[in-house]
Amino acid sequence: MESNMDITEKKEGESNNSSKDLTTTNINNELTDSDNKEAEERQARELKAGLHPLKHKFVFWYTRRTPGVRTQTAYEDNIKKIVDFSTAEGFWVCYCHLARPSTLPCPTDLHLFKEGIRPLWEDSANCNGGKWIIRFKKVVSGRFWEDLVLALVGDQLDYGDNVCGAVLSIRFNEDILSVWNRNASDHQAVMALRDSIKRHLKLPHSYVMEYKPHDASLRDNSSYRNTWLRG
Repeated sequence: MESNMDITEKKEGESNNSSKDLTTTNINNELTDSDNKEAEERQARELKAGLHPLKHKFVFWYTRRTPGVRTQTAYEDNIKKIVDFSTAEGFWVCYCHLARPSTLPCPTDLHLFKEGIRPLWEDSANCNGGKWIIRFKKVVSGRFWEDLVLALVGDQLDYGDNVCGAVLSIRFNEDILSVWNRNASDHQAVMALRDSIKRHLKLPHSYVMEYKPHDASLRDNSSYRNTWLRG
């Protein structure tokens, strides 16, 4: 169980080295001209090498929660980077070495976020946003998580630039998927994201989706309590 994650971490250096020349096709306006040129050159090398660049570069993280410890500092200390990737080929190399959700101990979180965004409420990309939450029985959560990961990596969700990342929370009685977005006050984007998640996951009507802004999570120090029910 734990050894699967350890194996992944041991491969991190190798995967990171191979991804240094990888980049995104969506260059932020904040990049300098030299950064922009370097990124375009790296993408050109990816294409020349026969690789398939993704729109965004992503990072897999995991958190092994410490029982009884609830402080934000303790949570940040437990967040570990696994690997990053920016091509379709790089994704599959990473994903095939990740431990399956069913083998992970409770409580554990798996995070998939765009590069430069930490899986924290306080991160500048997340602080004004929130997340859609779906609760699953443990026997089916792995399949829905994989479908969500593929939709996120493939930039298939509506208002994709508004999406920061996704989390799978392994818990004792259920598993919880959440999709984080940048702006909780943009009602149109929030609801469009909900509909897009339902569509790509082929979510049965019996499942209820809940939304919670990150500022509310900060106030009550909880990710999943006191959510807004939105169907």
